[in-house]
Amino acid sequence: MEFTNTKSYAKVVENGTQAVQEVQNLRQSGYDLDHIYVLAHDSDKTSRIVEAADANNVGIKEEGVFDALANLFRSRGDELRAKIVSLGFTEAEAGFYEKQLDLGKVLVIAKKD
Repeated sequence: MEFTNTKSYAKVVENGTQAVQEVQNLRQSGYDLDHIYVLAHDSDKTSRIVEAADANNVGIKEEGVFDALANLFRSRGDELRAKIVSLGFTEAEAGFYEKQLDLGKVLVIAKKD
């Protein structure tokens, strides 16, 4: 599933291999590497895919200090939804994407700046 709003692009893919390919496609389409993010429900899986794809984790720069600190006390699902919202998506969109991540899928997001 693909979604594009005025600020962000998102695509749900089945696995890490497809996520790496999508990151490469986005780079070839002109997205800046600093604005491409990968999320998976498992944080270790996210880290492995980010490293393989040469993409980014959603961090303090994107979330802000308050949300980054709050994530220390949130469930993984709440943390993922907060990260997705910080990249320009609505709460409803974040909820949809988080459910896809629960199913083991991977989310690739690219921001326009």
